[in-house]
Amino acid sequence: MTLSIRCIFIISLFGIQTSFGQLPERIKTIFPEGTAFHQNINYANDTLKKHLLDIYLPSNTKGNTPLIIWVHGGAWMLNDKYADMGYMRNTIRTFIEKGYALASIDYRYSTTAAFPAQIKDCIQAVEFLYTHADKYKLDKKRFAFIGFSAGGHLASLIGLSLNNNVKEFYPDGKKPSFQIKTVIDFYGPADLLMMSAKSNPEEKESISTLLGSSPLKRPDLARLASPSTYVDKNDPPFFIVNGEKDESVPYQQSIMLKSYLDLAGVKNDIIIVKDAPHYGVMFDTEEVRNKLFNFLDTHLR
Repeated sequence: MTLSIRCIFIISLFGIQTSFGQLPERIKTIFPEGTAFHQNINYANDTLKKHLLDIYLPSNTKGNTPLIIWVHGGAWMLNDKYADMGYMRNTIRTFIEKGYALASIDYRYSTTAAFPAQIKDCIQAVEFLYTHADKYKLDKKRFAFIGFSAGGHLASLIGLSLNNNVKEFYPDGKKPSFQIKTVIDFYGPADLLMMSAKSNPEEKESISTLLGSSPLKRPDLARLASPSTYVDKNDPPFFIVNGEKDESVPYQQSIMLKSYLDLAGVKNDIIIVKDAPHYGVMFDTEEVRNKLFNFLDTHLR
């Protein structure tokens, strides 16, 4: 299933969720009883609907809570901060039960603003969480990313590029204050030029829309926007998951990213889920969760 078709399927299945309004019941029921919800917080001091985030806190949180930052998928042009939660219910519930906070963020679509707008939005959202960590009882020294597909790309890109001082990625041109302790990457593209060369027309169109040009015409932009560009020995640990039968982001993208991390000496682990497609409940199994939380508890606790 292609990135674009996958996103249309999710929208048709769950309905389009606007950024304003009540937390959808289908999302609320995922979380354990007593979870504290902080909804639709504007992280950019403006009126854009795509500049909102939600925070989910374990019950009776007193402070210094490690934070998982959720970055949704959708070919950089669809979905919202609730996307991907529906098929990852058990993982989300376990986050909260084990004492992790969760923040889900929205970012501008590529159809509204080309790259690097998406990475700027994500960085601005995380900087907001860092600045307001005390207010929301978060431990600003223990931030992690989890991202899916396009969101996996953005999460990986931030995690890998932070120590490279890429000013084009910063909303005000100033390097952000936060650090990322670890990244959980579910089937995020690692090399956009390679993706474009091997992808079907829908994926190529998604990448071209993101960059504002074909990667073959602007390989410099494709390189700038590729997580693999920024791998070095100072990067945070990575936990990578991909489907063996993913037709949108081939698992070779994840294998390649792991190889770059290995060469740089960065701690990482990878799971290629047998027979799994681009997304779905096959990524929320007990086997995947056990390995994920062993990794997370090692590197974020």
